[in-house]
Amino acid sequence: MTEIELLLEDVEKLRKALHELIAKKGSGLEDPEILAASQSLNAAITEYNKMISKVE
Repeated sequence: MTEIELLLEDVEKLRKALHELIAKKGSGLEDPEILAASQSLNAAITEYNKMISKVE
C-alpha cells in the first residue's frame, strides 16, 4: 500500500470516528472531544491534499 493510500485510509477512519462521536454526544459541536477529532481529521485531509498535489 502506498503512503497516499495509507493516509486516505486514516482519513476515512478519522471521518467515521468523528461521525460516531457527534452521534454519541449530540449536537454539541463545541465539545472539546468533537473539536479535537475534527482537528485531527482536518490535519489528515490537509496532509493528503499536500501529497496529491505533489503527484499531479
